Amino acid sequence: MSLEIRPMEPRDLDELVEVSLAADTLFAEAGLELPPDDPREMLGHVERVLVAVPDGHVRGLAATVTLDGATHLEQLAVHPGHGRRGLGGALLEAVCADAAADGRARVTLTTFRDLPWNGPWYEQRGFTVLPEAKWGPGLERQWQAEEAAGIMVRPRIAMVRALPVR
Repeated sequence: MSLEIRPMEPRDLDELVEVSLAADTLFAEAGLELPPDDPREMLGHVERVLVAVPDGHVRGLAATVTLDGATHLEQLAVHPGHGRRGLGGALLEAVCADAAADGRARVTLTTFRDLPWNGPWYEQRGFTVLPEAKWGPGLERQWQAEEAAGIMVRPRIAMVRALPVR
């Protein structure tokens, strides 16, 4: 499989929406009732979106913002029909590489603690739990926004991955 990871282009929007909405179905299958999540709203405030294109079509996305001087992974989604093929891992590594190239010392994210494709998956890729006492004001606001949006339906954690200093 030939995989291209590249910045999102306007022509990718419809496929990006399809990927995000399809990825959300995994949460419903796990018994989590999350509020409807139209990814177009997210696109209005993120700084960078990378897409995974394994077959000429967008099958995954990674959206980031800057919080407290770190790159913060706002969303990582892979279409379930293309899961378990390395797309998520490739997107995550591209986010980390971009962050390091931008001079960032770390990548942060918030996620469900116990879902196998959330907390444990990120832990296998070098992320550790970031205690609340070490959050900056940006991450605190992000957490509060997630609470207000109604996604705290199961235990969530903030995580961090230190990046090599260049």
